[in-house]
Amino acid sequence: MGALGSFGMATKPQQTSRQESAELSLDTAAVLAREEHGVSIAGRSPWYLAWRRLRRNYVAFAFLFLFFVMVTSCALAPVFANHVAHTDANSNHVGEDIKVGGKIVPVISAGGTYTDPKTHELRVRPVTILGPTWWHADGKFVLGADGNGRDVAVRLLYGGINSLKVGIGSALICTLLSVILALLAGFYGGWVDWVITRFFDLIWAFPVILLAIALGSALSINGFHHFGVNIASGSLWIPTIVISYVLIPYIGRPLRGQILSLREKEFIEAAIAQGATPARIMFAEILPNIASSVLVFFTLIIANNILTEAALSFLGAGVQPPNPSWGTLIAEGQTRLITAPWLTLTPGIAIVLTVLSLNIFGDGLRDALDPRAKIRVEH
Repeated sequence: MGALGSFGMATKPQQTSRQESAELSLDTAAVLAREEHGVSIAGRSPWYLAWRRLRRNYVAFAFLFLFFVMVTSCALAPVFANHVAHTDANSNHVGEDIKVGGKIVPVISAGGTYTDPKTHELRVRPVTILGPTWWHADGKFVLGADGNGRDVAVRLLYGGINSLKVGIGSALICTLLSVILALLAGFYGGWVDWVITRFFDLIWAFPVILLAIALGSALSINGFHHFGVNIASGSLWIPTIVISYVLIPYIGRPLRGQILSLREKEFIEAAIAQGATPARIMFAEILPNIASSVLVFFTLIIANNILTEAALSFLGAGVQPPNPSWGTLIAEGQTRLITAPWLTLTPGIAIVLTVLSLNIFGDGLRDALDPRAKIRVEH
């Protein structure tokens, strides 16, 4: 008895400590009030409490600011091109000269053979392409020129516009379709759930990149002209639709699991008993309860889609030349990786900063909305 009594006395403080740590990890209204000098938080919604948690995550906000800087810089591409660089993304400047630091230099100098005046030997003069001027040419060719004499800085910004269009657009389409399919499968169950789940499994069975390459390569040749829909082969809609299609199960499957759990809750049974229509139950009762997960998935899937677009464009199955994107810029510069590394480094750094900022902010948003959630985008 003494041993049992002493054991019980010893474990009680440990249990209390575990309860306190669990309470702190959940960051409830009481904990927030205690941390913020006793300010009471009475009758606050979960969204308000999530905002309180998120606004204390300065790292997440710093990377969100970085993402807005990247988006704003790309959005100002026409201003930079028209008023600073005085060119556009596809204009060639082969044979032109510019003034760099008071010295006239060619954008691309022609190579050829010449005779060395000292040794009288025949030598080959290589073709030289203008490197970064670093604002010493009144804003022209800040990051140098590519092999066709185009301004790399202008193409980088316009490439960012296309990459962000494809990334954000495909994330919107993918999230919307995933939510609709997950609601139908989770609420109705039965054969509806079986058909939608088999659709998820069919896409899930293929590696994402391989399936996207196959679809992107097929559609980039002739475009899509079926069911009254006509999409040209070089349209940005092709990589947008392909990426949104191949990533549907990565959002739809976890959302379906949450909806299946919510389907058995008492408030759903009460809504059914009151005669609520299935559409009202799905969009007024279930959807608000998975809104936090949808928001986090959407944030993380944008970053994932930007990476997927870059991979497809690099392999020739995404954005088609001469339209620039960060993936096509890397592909164009890989042949000059030793002599002109900035051609691949600048779009690579842009991809890293954009994806990293979205991932870190998405992690902070997930922790703020539900500290207990284990949401991951896997492939």
